[in-house]
Amino acid sequence: MPRNYQTQAIVIKQSKLGEIDKILTFYTPELGKLKAVAKGICRPGSKLGGNVEPLTYSLMMLARGRNLDIITQSQTMDGFLALKSDLGLMAYGLYILELIDSFTMENNVNRPLFDLLLDALHWLSQINSNNEIVLRYFELHLLQHLGYRPELYRCVKCNSSLKPVVNFFSSNQGGMLCPRCSEKEYLPCPLSVDALKILRLWQNCDYVTARRVKVESKLSLELEQLLQEYIGYLLQRRPKSITWLEELKKMS
Repeated sequence: MPRNYQTQAIVIKQSKLGEIDKILTFYTPELGKLKAVAKGICRPGSKLGGNVEPLTYSLMMLARGRNLDIITQSQTMDGFLALKSDLGLMAYGLYILELIDSFTMENNVNRPLFDLLLDALHWLSQINSNNEIVLRYFELHLLQHLGYRPELYRCVKCNSSLKPVVNFFSSNQGGMLCPRCSEKEYLPCPLSVDALKILRLWQNCDYVTARRVKVESKLSLELEQLLQEYIGYLLQRRPKSITWLEELKKMS
């Protein structure tokens, strides 16, 4: 491997390393998730500065290091200023970054996931975007790219086609249960006919089609609760940024 290399990167998070350095976690198209050191970034006038802040899409030059590689240069390709200048949009963006960080391991390449991440941040930045649809679409396709695509067409227990009635979602089974099979499952999540139709559509369409769907608040909440319950089950914890999102929704 060459000592110096270049990559596109979306910065996920950063943490302090001593007084003037930081460790950055970022996601790349060719190398997956990486960690590297940004030396001297806390010094006034650092050339890296805002180019390596979370919610930034940058072109980075790195040098191989003994334990962690070192970021030598960084040029912002998209700073997503619309997200950073709005507290609510920033919360949505940081939730997306947390999911990427929580579900991925270092050096595990997944180009479709990188493209989904970049697209989702662009969608959030659009004027009058439906942020809830962005999150639900992102969550569904994140699960798909990671191998956790939920089964939405047949009962995962008896393999029968689902009828247009209230069926049930099982997180530990990874998909839908018919009413009969749900009786043997611990706390399955009921799912309305309309909610199942929307999930099926979003699972198989592009975002342009997905955003045209009109979703009433009650239905939106149903979709949110189901997907976040499934994600929480897979992670074995509740994403921290959900609490902030909930607080901001109450304030608004």
